[in-house]
Order: sequence, then structure tokens, then C-alpha cells
Amino acid sequence: MHLTKRHYLITGGAVLLAAVLTLTAAASRNGSDPVTLPERTAIHVTLDQALTTNQSRPGDHFDATVSEPVVVNGKTVIPQGAHAEGLVVDARQSGRLMGRARLQLALQSVDVNGRNYDFRTFSHPRIGRDHKKRNWEWIGGSAAGGAVIGALAGGGTGALIGGPVGAGAGATVALVTGKKDIKLRAETPLKFELAEPVTINVKG
Repeated sequence: MHLTKRHYLITGGAVLLAAVLTLTAAASRNGSDPVTLPERTAIHVTLDQALTTNQSRPGDHFDATVSEPVVVNGKTVIPQGAHAEGLVVDARQSGRLMGRARLQLALQSVDVNGRNYDFRTFSHPRIGRDHKKRNWEWIGGSAAGGAVIGALAGGGTGALIGGPVGAGAGATVALVTGKKDIKLRAETPLKFELAEPVTINVKG
């Protein structure tokens, strides 16, 4: 039997249609429906572990739990309690007299119904407190205290000596106690936003 080009086209179309119907039936049996989360979708999580700028390093991974369900058109795309994994993007510990601590995190993936979905997210970095005011309070207060002690001990000359000595002691205290690292405890709430859309299969 001689098959024409038309026969091949008809046969090929039938095979393609059968494949599509098979995939559709399988998806229907699995009850999954792909839903796309748009860019800027917020994902709220809580940390499963503590993170600190004096211990965490860029490239470290952390675990988290989704704290609020992500819902689109009435469908729960990411359920509350889903396991998430994140990455420490930047971590700089505080200096003792200067240099603010900095911590920036990103969410990398979320497990939905046993399947991991990779994310690209962004969040605002956390910046530690400034040292200047507290350091000057320590140094200035200690200088004044040193001047009082010096005056009691030796009159005016003692006050001149006591002041610089007190300031030096204050600077030492500021140096020892002045680190202001960022510390996030376990269960700290965090918010991330998608940097690009993600499609997730949602069970019907």
C-alpha cells in the first residue's frame, strides 16, 4: 500500500493529538494545575535557626518555614508550613569602633507537595546600628569621671592628668564592648519578594 504525504500528515497529527490527550489525562488524574506567581509576589517565612553577622558567612544556607500561605485567585499555591531554603548573600560583622554590621538574605527554594521550586528573590539588607554616639558617650563620660577623680586626688593639676586617663579608659571600654552585630533568632519573621515569575503545579 502506497502512503501519500497526506497520509503521513494525518497519521502524525493523530499521534500528536493522542500524546496531548494522554498528558492532559495524566494531569487531570494527578489533579495538578500550573499557577504562575508574578514578579514581586511576597513570600513570608520564619527562620528555623539563628543567624548572626559574626558567625554567618556569604554562601551559607539556612532553613525557614513559610508563615503565610501564598494564594492566587482563591488557590493556595504555597501552603503555610512549607519548607524553604535560603542563602546568606552578604554578612559583615561589626567593627569595635567603626564599621556597621550588614546582613542580606535571599530565598532560594520552597518545597510544594514534595517538589522543590527554585526562586530568585530579593530583600532589603539589614544594617547594624552606628557606633559613634555610644562610643562618644563612653569616652566623654569616662573623661569627665577621670577629671573628677584627678581633681579630688591632686587639685587642678590632678584634673588635667585625670581627664586624658579617663578618656583612655573610656576608649578601651568602647573598644571591648562596641561591637554591634546583627542577631536574628530562630522564628524571626522575614519577607522576600520574587525577582522573576515562578510557575508552580497546584493540586486541585
